[in-house]
Amino acid sequence: MVRGQPMLQIPQDLYIPPDALEVILDAFEGPLDLLLYLIRRQNLDILDIPVAEITRQYVAYIEVMQDLRFELAAEYLVMAAILAEIKSRLLLPRPPGDIEDEADPRAELIRRLQEYERFKKAAEDINALPRMERDTSAVSAHVTDRTIVRLPPPVDLREMLLALRDVLRRADLFSHHAIKREALSVRQRMGELLSRLISGQFHDFTSLFTPEEGRLGVVVTFLALLELAKEQLIEVVQDSALGPIYVKTLAATTDNG
Repeated sequence: MVRGQPMLQIPQDLYIPPDALEVILDAFEGPLDLLLYLIRRQNLDILDIPVAEITRQYVAYIEVMQDLRFELAAEYLVMAAILAEIKSRLLLPRPPGDIEDEADPRAELIRRLQEYERFKKAAEDINALPRMERDTSAVSAHVTDRTIVRLPPPVDLREMLLALRDVLRRADLFSHHAIKREALSVRQRMGELLSRLISGQFHDFTSLFTPEEGRLGVVVTFLALLELAKEQLIEVVQDSALGPIYVKTLAATTDNG
């Protein structure tokens, strides 16, 4: 590539000084890798290696490396010697009685090639697995805890009295309609309140009062609510300070438990 464009032909007037170009070939990781490549390239049976042909190709490859002035490792030369030895042993005549007893000179080389091929395949499979910092990158993100349980603030008695004052003011509007009736019972009103709260839902505090009963009815209802809270039969909660007050029965929960 020259200035981003592919150079498909070498210019005729291009001058390359001697030793200006060095080619590093790392396609083969050793003599066994080269030998296995020569066998697989020709679709040869690894159990029946034509030693003469493979040796010729192997030596030719070494000669090319020498011509390119690559630094040959000693293992390549040792493998060339092993191939030459196997070839010579196959060519030497043997007595008729020793043909069946003598092992194939290629057996040890075949075993080494098969073992190398298995390890090479395992290395390729491992290399194909996703690798940290190569295929994936580790990231981290801080996620705040979104599960926030907000408990309602405790209800102050003064705020209940303020709510009672508003109910009493509304009760005064019906004072001229009030008629004399029997004295109201706090215990009876407690039962009536529990009946109204039996659904287990929250009810507005002011909705539990009946202004038409006048101040007496409002006070009795308020005392009944205080008694129910004291006996832990109802729950009184408030969303925020000076906010609406809600009442819920605890009797249903207790019964279910």
